[in-house]
Amino acid sequence: MDIHKFKPRGIILLKKLSSNMTPTQTVTLSFLVIILIGAILLKIPFSQTESAGPISFLDCLFTATSAVCVTGLVTVTTATSWSFFGKIVILILIQIGGLGLVAIITYLGIHLGKKITLKERLTIQTAFNHTDFHGMVRMVMFVIRGTLICEGIGAFILFWGFFTDGVGVLTSFLYAIFHSVSAFCNAGFDIIGAQSLIPFASNVLINIPIMLLIIIGGIGFSVWVDFIHNIKNHFSMKTKRRWKFSLHTKLVLITTGLLLFTGTAYFLVAEHGNSQLWGNGGFGEALLKAMFQSVTLRTAGYATIDQASLSETSKFISGIFMIIGGSPGGTAGGIKTVTLAVVICSVWSVIKGRYTIDVFHKNIPLQLLQKSLTIIIIMTVLLSTGTAILTFTEHNNAYSHLTVDLFFEVASALGTVGLTTGITPFLSSQGKFLLILCMFIGRTGPISILISLSKRGEVANNNIRYPKEDILIG
Repeated sequence: MDIHKFKPRGIILLKKLSSNMTPTQTVTLSFLVIILIGAILLKIPFSQTESAGPISFLDCLFTATSAVCVTGLVTVTTATSWSFFGKIVILILIQIGGLGLVAIITYLGIHLGKKITLKERLTIQTAFNHTDFHGMVRMVMFVIRGTLICEGIGAFILFWGFFTDGVGVLTSFLYAIFHSVSAFCNAGFDIIGAQSLIPFASNVLINIPIMLLIIIGGIGFSVWVDFIHNIKNHFSMKTKRRWKFSLHTKLVLITTGLLLFTGTAYFLVAEHGNSQLWGNGGFGEALLKAMFQSVTLRTAGYATIDQASLSETSKFISGIFMIIGGSPGGTAGGIKTVTLAVVICSVWSVIKGRYTIDVFHKNIPLQLLQKSLTIIIIMTVLLSTGTAILTFTEHNNAYSHLTVDLFFEVASALGTVGLTTGITPFLSSQGKFLLILCMFIGRTGPISILISLSKRGEVANNNIRYPKEDILIG
């Protein structure tokens, strides 16, 4: 058999399903298909432990959605409810959800000698939220290889972190692999127990690598490419150039840095009386926990302090951080850092009396501001509506909670974070289904969902220009 003519069944199936679909619809469908397959696999008794008993299909669907949408919210404890096979299924779902089914199938197709068509390149562009479809094949190769390298290095360091903390060799090895993949993909799943990383809250060899994996996975793959390109040009003997990052990279790094610094400073000050944060370890341990809390709110979902111990104000602030999320084109969810940066830059331009949005001697098109405002408004409406619905569905919930806890839960789902104050396992069936929808929308993006539901080929006529007329605002 000629290997160059061989086509995996997955590629053939995806090609048939996507033949009459737009790239956005294809990406959305791929997530739905993987979620459904994952739920079915988790429902198999072989995937569940005997002690957990029969797990309902809704809980299996919830877990599969949380894994594929790299969230981390769970209705059953991952460590004790799923067998080794079940944990492998979850790990694979996390990896596929972080990179995207389209990218993985493309990577396999390339190695089997398959030629990537123009439509497939456009689909990859949509999956990575990239502005240009040129170089998409190289982008896929770079992302997959870079991901495996980062996860491999992370696993190696985490192994020593767990092993030096008294965990057995085999368990440390399994912990290292699972949590390295989960952290890089910003999933937040753990196989330690119900307490997440709280037992290892003071271990630097575990906390620092996980924080770095979360940040690297969450800043976006296009930032990776820009970094490598600048490093090559700067250190090359032939083309030695000054550092020249794109506007996108600058906005990602500055916004991410400000959010991380602000979050760390806030929790250090606002939670000064919280024994979970300020324990017996002094300022050093408190700083490490505050840093981790700030980083994990970037859509990771791991916890080194009990989220229920936070004050009501801190829970609300955490919800805001979670809904902002990570950066475009990566493994993170939420509104995204660049979306927020564009709106802030626009506000600053209005204050300065400018009619254009100019940043670092570059102009941001009005269309990007419109898209940014659309995303923020839709996500705000979804957050408010979701909280209101949960307030109704969980009115008689046996688990003691406040409205801010439900706000925290919805923000965690929409931002694909995975943090919870403890109510997730006690949610009603309606509440679980609502969070499933929130996680899916948060991972694929609200605009992508709306485009996927719209009629194929329905495009507005941008050539029509109507007369302008001033209105009163403010």
